Amino acid sequence: MENGQKPCERWQCPPRAHKSGDAPHIWVKVWEMSLDDKEDELERIKRRKLEDMRKGVNQTRETKPSSHISGKPVDLTDSTFTSFVKENSLAVVDFWAPWCGPCRFVSPVVEDIAKDYVGIIAFGKLDVDQNHKIANQYGIVSIPTIMVFKNGKRVDQIIGAMPRQSLEPRITVHL
Repeated sequence: MENGQKPCERWQCPPRAHKSGDAPHIWVKVWEMSLDDKEDELERIKRRKLEDMRKGVNQTRETKPSSHISGKPVDLTDSTFTSFVKENSLAVVDFWAPWCGPCRFVSPVVEDIAKDYVGIIAFGKLDVDQNHKIANQYGIVSIPTIMVFKNGKRVDQIIGAMPRQSLEPRITVHL
């Protein structure tokens, strides 16, 4: 034991563990972490994983350039939409309109998420008033609608405005 400590000063033992004649027992280390400590640790893990992903993308980018790495959603049109979702392994498209109040609420949320996932997730915005063809093709009847495409296929559809802590996991689950 360290510094002459008895086993139970550093480890928590089952009751009666040190009475003579008992069978050997397993030592269990006690970790006491507050909720804040656990949240901080999760945040550190998340940042580390994100950095690892970015490093992998940067290595890939050297051999095949990514088409959308600006950190801001790309303005899409009926003519650019299809190539955008096919060229990016994970693409998120925000279907919106300038007059839509909830769209104006969710737009900065999408932009913030886009900044954090540069080179990992491609983000685009499609104005449904100016681009009827794609909006009709995907049956957009409520805005904002956010669609997630993986390898050119739609894998999720999110309707309505929501805060980042609700929206981000719905997107990143597809990484």
